Amino acid sequence: MTKVRTINNYTGIDTRSAIGTVDHPLANMDHAPTISELCKVFLKDGVALAVNASRKALHEAQLSPLDITHVVSTTCTNSANPGFDHFVCKELGITQPVEKVLLHGIGCSGGLASLRTAANLALGSSFRKRRARALVIALEISSLLVRSELDSINDSQDTRIGVTLFSDCASAAILCNGFGGVEAEPVYELLGWDNRVIADTEHDLGFDVDPLGWKVVLSPRVPKLTSAAVSPTFNKLLQSLPKLPPHYKTASDFDWALHPGGATILSGVEKAMNITPEHMRASYDTYINHGNSSSATIFSVMDRLRQKDMDKLAPDGKAKDFVVGCAFGPGIVIEMCMLKRNMSHIQRTLVVESGEATPSHTESERSEGEAGQEIEIQIEMGSMEGKDEELGEKLRDMHPEVPQQGDSLSEALNGVELD
Repeated sequence: MTKVRTINNYTGIDTRSAIGTVDHPLANMDHAPTISELCKVFLKDGVALAVNASRKALHEAQLSPLDITHVVSTTCTNSANPGFDHFVCKELGITQPVEKVLLHGIGCSGGLASLRTAANLALGSSFRKRRARALVIALEISSLLVRSELDSINDSQDTRIGVTLFSDCASAAILCNGFGGVEAEPVYELLGWDNRVIADTEHDLGFDVDPLGWKVVLSPRVPKLTSAAVSPTFNKLLQSLPKLPPHYKTASDFDWALHPGGATILSGVEKAMNITPEHMRASYDTYINHGNSSSATIFSVMDRLRQKDMDKLAPDGKAKDFVVGCAFGPGIVIEMCMLKRNMSHIQRTLVVESGEATPSHTESERSEGEAGQEIEIQIEMGSMEGKDEELGEKLRDMHPEVPQQGDSLSEALNGVELD
């Protein structure tokens, strides 16, 4: 436990977001909560979180729930049937027939995997000359798993570090295919994507089911494996996008939205791709202030990157039009996409009353038109303003040497990357 507490001080995380405080009843029982008890909280507090995130996305996209044609969702912290997406749709008032897909077993790569799935569904709709308005939802409630992990540390005397990294989050995005006109300007345009599996790594990263929740599986190989996979995936993605401007050729020409699985995943990708912390400023900001929320985190990073205070921290003070999104998951899987940021986009902030998100529910027009050339992603989430100077100082001093305190601690710190 002493080792885990020491590691906690070196994760680089200042605060982690959670649905409750350290006094939450389920975290302070004389036993760890069962999957059944965890599921009840997930379907109550987690679904409420996802509903609010979805309302924010709908509001910024200027859409009604009745406009939605597809729902693609993901989680690795619940396995109820029907899935949580059923209850989110019910709460939002999505009563029309929609095509729903719930992805499981893909952990931190789930956010981009859901986006990729929604994009392929939208392309299918375009082929059939149909309108597609896909709601993409990622929801993870990890905080209440801490009780079971602490028991495992105590009982097995293993240095389990998942307890030092994970947090809670719900994220949502709207992806449109352009048929029937676009209700709002896109935040990003999705230009292309790629995904691949690193061979013979299924035992290096995972999240195994247990009667008391889920248990993190992690090997010290993860940072090297993930950083080595980025360059070939990035090169393959660039080859599939020949119409990019000629001055976008190398990794440092782009901004990066990398899932912050851990500090050495971020630093490992920096070294492998010859980029700086400033290229991944939104990833560091999200990691420092919120921790790792598994699949939902990548959308938090994408949302944070488009905030104007982040632009001040860009390399040479110039934010990039094109953004590389990247995340890793069990398998080990790497998901990557290319986004074009709408630099002139003005965020539409949702009015919040009594702690609940309350968007306008005016139904948009549904006339069919010609298909657009790109798929558009529209995102709105919570933002953190006024922290640019503090973050700038942290980015300039992002890789301090960790004092050596024994071989086992050194190994654990080197393996701090988790899905």
